Formats: sequence, structure tokens, C-alpha cells
Amino acid sequence: MFGQHSRAVITVIGNDKVGIIAGITSVLAAHGVNILDINQTILDTFFTMITVVDLEGCSIPLTDLKKELENKGQELGVDVRTQHEDVFNYMHRI
Repeated sequence: MFGQHSRAVITVIGNDKVGIIAGITSVLAAHGVNILDINQTILDTFFTMITVVDLEGCSIPLTDLKKELENKGQELGVDVRTQHEDVFNYMHRI
């Protein structure tokens, strides 16, 4: 559905609990999204995760994927943000 080299950045922040990584990655796997890089850490009691994903094999539009990830985040009690790589890079340039 997406062009070659189409990537997104997904950030997850919230209170640490069992199942956050599994919940988020299950949504990605269900739609053919490949994880290119994942970094997670716990700061005190806060869980943080940044994931770079390849959207080339994604079976649904990015807007739908974002909504599903947000819904899963609400279910898990965490904040999930998904941005296309181009938008992320534009917003974070100096």
C-alpha cells in the first residue's frame, strides 16, 4: 500500500505494566508492518518506547493504523503517537 522506503516513527509513553510491547507489536504484525528498530526503557515507573517501522507491507492506510494503535494504547493505559518519517523529520529539524 505504501511506497518503497516508507517508514513511520511510533512513540509509546506511560506507566510500566506487563503487555505493552506485546499489545503494540501485535497491531503492527496484524497489518504486515515490519519493525526496523525498537528501543524501550523504563525511567523510574515510566515506560518509554520508540519504534521505527517499515510501512511498505502495511495492509491499511496510515490514518487507520494510527487509530488502531491509539485505541490499543488507551486499552493499555499508555499514550501512542504515530508519525510518518517525513513528518517526524520535518518537525524535529533544527
